[in-house]
Amino acid sequence: MCGIYITNIPFDESEVVTKLKSIEFRGPDNLGYKKIDDISMGHLRLSILDLEERSNQPMTFENYHIVFNGEIYNFLDIKKELIDLGHKFNTKSDTEVLLFGYREWGGDVVSKLNGMFAFAIFDTVSNKIFCARDRVGVKPFFYFWREGKFEICSQLRPLINPTSEISQEAISIYLDCGYVPSPFSILKDVFKLPPGNTLTIDLNCQTKEISEYWNLTPAVVNEITYDEAKEKLHELLIDAVKIRLQSDVSIGTFLSGGIDSALVSSIASKLSKNKINTFTIGFEDPKFDESKVAAEFASIIGSNHVETICKSDDALKMLEKLVEVYDEPFADSSALPSLLLNSVTKSHVTVALSGDGGDESFLGYNHFDALKKFNKIAYVPFFIRRFTALFYNENFTKIQPGTINSLLKTKSSDDYSWGIFTGFDSLQKEQNTNWTKLYNHFRTSSTNCFQRIADLNIKLWLENDSNVKVDRASMAYSVEVRSPFLDYRIIEFARTLPVSYRYEKGIKKRILKDILAEYIPEEVFNQPKKGFAIPLNQWIRKELKEEIISELSDDFLNKVANLDVSKFKKQFALHLDNKTDYTFNIWKLFVLAKWYKEFKM
Repeated sequence: MCGIYITNIPFDESEVVTKLKSIEFRGPDNLGYKKIDDISMGHLRLSILDLEERSNQPMTFENYHIVFNGEIYNFLDIKKELIDLGHKFNTKSDTEVLLFGYREWGGDVVSKLNGMFAFAIFDTVSNKIFCARDRVGVKPFFYFWREGKFEICSQLRPLINPTSEISQEAISIYLDCGYVPSPFSILKDVFKLPPGNTLTIDLNCQTKEISEYWNLTPAVVNEITYDEAKEKLHELLIDAVKIRLQSDVSIGTFLSGGIDSALVSSIASKLSKNKINTFTIGFEDPKFDESKVAAEFASIIGSNHVETICKSDDALKMLEKLVEVYDEPFADSSALPSLLLNSVTKSHVTVALSGDGGDESFLGYNHFDALKKFNKIAYVPFFIRRFTALFYNENFTKIQPGTINSLLKTKSSDDYSWGIFTGFDSLQKEQNTNWTKLYNHFRTSSTNCFQRIADLNIKLWLENDSNVKVDRASMAYSVEVRSPFLDYRIIEFARTLPVSYRYEKGIKKRILKDILAEYIPEEVFNQPKKGFAIPLNQWIRKELKEEIISELSDDFLNKVANLDVSKFKKQFALHLDNKTDYTFNIWKLFVLAKWYKEFKM
């Protein structure tokens, strides 16, 4: 896990080093710099595999130079294939395997990789730079491009300069989503390389080409029995965990009270020769606390368990850290306890396995229940539902997933799915939906509406919210997080299973629960999931009230492009009066205000 940088803009070495030092938390073990022809390459290393200096980057072999962030979990298999082809290795790192793999197979090497990665390879003979990002966007990849000049980095901060301009389109998208999805960034002329894509820069022609090497294909359900599916999935999970346990530094797992982390931790415990280390965050408020369940899991699997109880002050202290390390406005409030969890974890281990990705592929979120509820009334003609909605005032029922208004005012199940991820009551003054066409392929990805919303969940929310949250929160404390459920083999296999194997009669993650029962008794894990949430709605009315009121001044609100200021101010007042809950909208604007101040926009 590292930070990469490459550019053809004529910065001197000190300027590049200064840029890299602004995100040094991504790789505190070594800062590398190399100038090759007119290309400057920089790298921040968090040493995980082959801790020797020989594996520092930028790494060079013949006419190839690489900067690489991430892990190639199947690098030993690829290394063996390359050795059979005559290659001889000088390190034990996956970086060298990737570099030799590119020399052997060119851009086709990406299809061989199982991992999380973002990298750039400069070939001085062809005078081209080949870049790639992993299939589901676990690792970040930002790039500036203007008339042949480019700058690539793992985070946005080093690319921000006094001439940077805010993208008004990105602001509009953020007002709905609470994040800025790829390929957009919050800045003009700065973009994110979409997951499963490569970027080739031809330095002679001063052109760039983006090409897709992986995506979700239309789901085709296999004829497989439930027991066969459970056995095959269990095998895949065991292998996905096994290859993610490769490390030359200390390793552990995150363990909440949920199914996914319990299953990953259980498998890791079985595979490990020594007791594994498990880490959990608890909350003082019992409505949010899962620490007792996690402790019971830890006792059953026999782990060395570290529990940290999160108090309001602990999470609130992470607010400045959030603004510092997330670079773009990011309104998922679970980033705060995520930061706290990683701050605790770092004092024990450098690598942690997590359960991220299980809810997306195995239908674990509450919005699958909300979609089921919508389907029950969808047979009522839309004009009748819309007329009925007139009897409901927004003070009486807020438009959000699962509420009466959201059910009545939405035309189709796919529109309802969009509403779940982008909101049913936009803060935009003039609705900008042009960007949604980039994600609309979910509408034809399956004949089953539950699979379609799962696909949208993976392509839109997983990459741009969940993966961003985990990457920045872990990197803030130089921790590498590995997620077995994000193994592309598991994602692809899950989509071949009947929905009923994953979600049946309101039972979410059915098949995962049946696998977990082989490790932990069902009566222990079969409890309501509380999620990684904090009592933010109350903090807005109490601990954070004065700061939020100060930040969300009329001066600030009026400079937010396309914001319906009047609408927001009404919502803010209703929330403070405890008449309805507009936590997410208020938090979005508060985080945006903090971002404006941090970057002096």
